[in-house]
Amino acid sequence: MFTGIIEETGWVARIDTLAAGARLEIRCHAVLADSAAGASIAVNGVCLTAVSFTRDSFSADVSPETLRRSNLGTLGIGSPVNLERPLSASGRLGGHLVQGHVDGTGEFLSLDELGDGNWWLTVRIPDDIDRYVVEKGSIAIDGISLTVASIEAGALAASIVPHTYSSTALGSHRPGDRMNLECDILAKYVEKLLENRRETKSTLTMEKLRELGY
Repeated sequence: MFTGIIEETGWVARIDTLAAGARLEIRCHAVLADSAAGASIAVNGVCLTAVSFTRDSFSADVSPETLRRSNLGTLGIGSPVNLERPLSASGRLGGHLVQGHVDGTGEFLSLDELGDGNWWLTVRIPDDIDRYVVEKGSIAIDGISLTVASIEAGALAASIVPHTYSSTALGSHRPGDRMNLECDILAKYVEKLLENRRETKSTLTMEKLRELGY
């Protein structure tokens, strides 16, 4: 489980294409501090399992499913990536609960400067994700915990404060780039519960109640 508070930006040092999926080597420093083989590290919001380490990098395997559903398949050598270690049991939840399970990708539209180091991010989101996004709700974009400032015509906007801009790879994006999106897990649980409630209500009839002895 992660919080969406990025610890550092690393960069892709190597990409090995495998028969199924790929192996990435990420150059970094801070997230290596207490990591070992088998540890989870979020890369652009995708929870990956580190399989090996050097003094200044780690390697992780990426499945075909992950390559398809995230922007990790579009990375090249030198691409900057947002990195975060899992939340410790005694840690503070500074952002929101992020699983590292990307729901899909959106399209980077713009990052407009507002002044004093603040920016306005706009991302087009697919229809199957739109229903989970609400104004003032939380969403993880490339692993960054953000508050939805507005949503209109299939695009969401979020305000980026100076610290977030300087501590992440947001500034490296260009229009048309894919961005990883993870919706608030609470919204998906609520939807499932409501669906089950509707299904139960639609199948319960007076005849069924009589058969059950009511």
